[in-house]
Amino acid sequence: MAKILIVEDNANNMTLTVLLLESEGHTVIRAVDAEAGLTLARAELPDLILMDIQLPGMDGLQATALLKGDPATRGIPVVALTALAMMGDEERIRAAGCNGYIAKPIRIHEFLATVAAQLVAG
Repeated sequence: MAKILIVEDNANNMTLTVLLLESEGHTVIRAVDAEAGLTLARAELPDLILMDIQLPGMDGLQATALLKGDPATRGIPVVALTALAMMGDEERIRAAGCNGYIAKPIRIHEFLATVAAQLVAG
């Protein structure tokens, strides 16, 4: 299965996403802020990154731009995992470089389908 990096500062959301991904047989790497996520992405080269957008310090869009600008990580698909679900948010997030978008609260079937689709496409 895949190696997936989750960058998420909310403990409950982290627990849920890890549980769902591990139940599908994936290996999960965890970061609680963008800086740690960038470091882990460069060191581990995961198959997929799930990026919270509203993070302390550097936000997920800034982190995604850095990942997409780095030759070592630009090919890794990044899926926004965010509570930003107003009209226009998904388009803005995709324009910033995210390959996909999952709105919170997480809907399990949609979450797993999006992850699977990104892994096939990636």
